[in-house]
Amino acid sequence: MSLSQAWAQKGVIKIATQSPLSGEQAALGEHIKLGAQLAVEEASKRFKALGFDLVFVPFDDQAKPEVGVANARNVVSDPNILLVVGHFNSGVALPASEIYKDSMLAMISPANTATAITDRGYPNVNRVCGRDDIQGPVGARFAAQDLKLKSVYIIHDKTLYGQGVADNFRDEAKKLGLKISGYEGTEERANFGPLIIPMKARNPDLVYFGGIYHQGGLLLKQMREKGVKAAFMGPDGLDSSEMVKIGGEQVVGTYYTTVAGPSDAYPESAAFAKKFKQRFGKEVESFGMYGHDAAAVGLKAIEQAIQEAGGKQPSRAQVSAAVRKIKDFKGITGSISFDGKGDPVKSKYFVLKFEKKQYPGKVVKVVEQEAPKAKQL
Repeated sequence: MSLSQAWAQKGVIKIATQSPLSGEQAALGEHIKLGAQLAVEEASKRFKALGFDLVFVPFDDQAKPEVGVANARNVVSDPNILLVVGHFNSGVALPASEIYKDSMLAMISPANTATAITDRGYPNVNRVCGRDDIQGPVGARFAAQDLKLKSVYIIHDKTLYGQGVADNFRDEAKKLGLKISGYEGTEERANFGPLIIPMKARNPDLVYFGGIYHQGGLLLKQMREKGVKAAFMGPDGLDSSEMVKIGGEQVVGTYYTTVAGPSDAYPESAAFAKKFKQRFGKEVESFGMYGHDAAAVGLKAIEQAIQEAGGKQPSRAQVSAAVRKIKDFKGITGSISFDGKGDPVKSKYFVLKFEKKQYPGKVVKVVEQEAPKAKQL
């Protein structure tokens, strides 16, 4: 036992979050943090009764892999941290989770949809949301079968998440006979003009953008200014009120898929939305509910691990094992059980349409699907 473990105060258990709390993606990261914070506050009495003070420690990963990794090192160096809720960006979660794995620290993600997150088979890495190898195809099927579109121009942000979901969309679109008019990666933040010229020339029925709202909203705005009339769709990186703020009137008529439905998509969410607003003075957004459920299911696992440890503080490995044993946990977003990879056994995928300049969009399709089985290597 190291000195830091020997000195660890028995009566304190800490829950960390990692999400962007500053920079262009802070709006979504803040909701993850607040949802998790509410779950910790709700559980503090239960933990007090078990003899533990519950402490919430939010970290700002700035949506940057190197910052997430540096934070992860700080997180694992504190022996009282038994759970990480995070991240928002899959490209940050992937390297940071390598650090958590070395100390078997349980990570439950509310938002990471990249397939690699759980496909590595790490026993401590889990998510409460769906995967991009289903989210991408759900969007492609909606475009081909529901909207009856014939061609698509695909743009992605060159990140693990954005390119991953765009590739999964493209592969399914091809199978469905959609013509891929263009496929382009960009890190552009301000002027999409050079990208829009070839897009306009090819006159696609749909433009699909794999990425986050701070780029997607601007791309959409500039497409419309330059006369591109194609339908517009993206994944859950567009699932934010910021998309409406940035895109303005141009969001009307556009679509997005998400692994996190709006609050009115879940029977349990009305009471939660009210509680969230009373506590933080703002409306809850989709990933706030998933931040809450990721923390709540982790807290339940810690309680079970405490009981199994005879009332003492459990080890990180014991908590990670307890997370995987959770069955049918009743969350705000539905019932949660994990498979052997750490994916939820079943996930819902939503297609929404912005019918007016208002977030969230209107749910136009819901698909419930099981996670793919682990590939035999």
